[in-house]
Amino acid sequence: MISQPRPSSERSPYFDLEKEFGVEIVFRPFFKVEGLTSKEFRQQKVSILEHTAVVFTSRHAIDNYFRLAKEMRLNIPETMKYFCVTEQIALYIQKYVQYRKRKIFFGTSGKIDDLLPSMVKHKAEKYLVPLSSVHNNSISELLDAKNLHHTECVMYRTVSNDFTEEEKKDFNYDMLIFSSPTGVKALTKNFPNFKQGNIKIGAFGPATAKEVIDQGLELNLEAPSKEYPSMTSALKAYLKAN
Repeated sequence: MISQPRPSSERSPYFDLEKEFGVEIVFRPFFKVEGLTSKEFRQQKVSILEHTAVVFTSRHAIDNYFRLAKEMRLNIPETMKYFCVTEQIALYIQKYVQYRKRKIFFGTSGKIDDLLPSMVKHKAEKYLVPLSSVHNNSISELLDAKNLHHTECVMYRTVSNDFTEEEKKDFNYDMLIFSSPTGVKALTKNFPNFKQGNIKIGAFGPATAKEVIDQGLELNLEAPSKEYPSMTSALKAYLKAN
C-alpha cells in the first residue's frame, strides 16, 4: 500500500513495478490536504506580491499558491521566479503558467539543500516559501545561513483521511510506504493497536523516516538516497533483492 493518491498517468513507474514483479500496489492516501481560506491566509499578514520568487516543495504548495492568488484577485507577474525541489514539481507549474527555463529552477535530490546554489546566485530576490501547517524550521534556518531574504507562510493543512470500518477489516498488506510524517501518524490514529509483525515499512524523506522510528516501528526501506533518488527506484531494488 502506497499512502498517496493513485497516479493520474498510466505511465507511472509504479505500474511498471507491478508488471515486472507481479505485485499488487494499492494507492490509499492516509491524509488529505485542505487549503487555507483567503481570510485565514490574510491573518498571517504576508503579501504574496511583495516577493519576487517562490520556493515550492510540493505540488500542494503550487496548487494553493495559485488558488489563493486567484481568490485574492492578485495578478502574478511574469517576472516571478520559481525554485522547486525536483524537476517533477517544476514541470507541474505548467498547469498555471507558461514554462520558461529562465525563471524556473529545480534541484535533483528533492531536498532544499540542492536548491541553495541556484538561490544564492539570485541573492537579490525576495523568496516566499508556502508550507503546510505541519512543518519545522529547517528551511528557514538554511536560508538564514545563506543570508537570503525569505518569508515562510502556511497555505494548506494536512488532516488524517480516516479509514472506514470496511477498510479496516480488509487491511492486509505486505508493505506500507509513507511519503510524509502525517501519514505515519494517521496509521497509528486509525489503528491504535497496530502491530507491525512481518509488514515491511518504507518512508520517503528523512522526516518521514524519523516518524516511523519515533512511532516504535521498524524501517525497512528509505528514499531518497545517493543510489536511489526516487521511491520507485528504491522499491525496485528492494523487490529485486527480496
